[in-house]
Amino acid sequence: MEIKTVRIDIPDGANIIVGQTHFIKSIEDLYEAMVNSSAQIRFGIAFNEASGPRLTRKDGNDDRLISLAVDAAQRVGAGHIFIIFLENGFPINVLPSIREVREVVRLFCATANPLEVIVGETPQGRGVMGVIDGFVPEGVESEEEIGERKALLRNFGYKR
Repeated sequence: MEIKTVRIDIPDGANIIVGQTHFIKSIEDLYEAMVNSSAQIRFGIAFNEASGPRLTRKDGNDDRLISLAVDAAQRVGAGHIFIIFLENGFPINVLPSIREVREVVRLFCATANPLEVIVGETPQGRGVMGVIDGFVPEGVESEEEIGERKALLRNFGYKR
């Protein structure tokens, strides 16, 4: 097996969700999960089929984000993975709905950080082995940084 990394560039202000699913119906169900989670969210989804015509299926409500998702899914090249780029919202707003999609079997990440997807390749094909999400930690938060974290969460409206 050959192990490769595929870097995925995430535009400023965007987030990405990378997961695994198992059925052609997934693309429509993921679309519904996204639009039913938030009216203002902009997104693009790509899903790589692993059998049949083996197409990269696509959907969304923003052509630029759809194009980014398709490009990333094709570069990863693993069957049954999906990639969602989103703006005007955060993954926390849509992850519960995505987890409820019956075909979704795994979520690898939901992030705005620099991202590398670790791909294993055999003569049969490719599979996602994991992700590198962001960078190595450089320390432990101080009391001041704890206060800043709590203020940020309250500013976003996630805590009272």
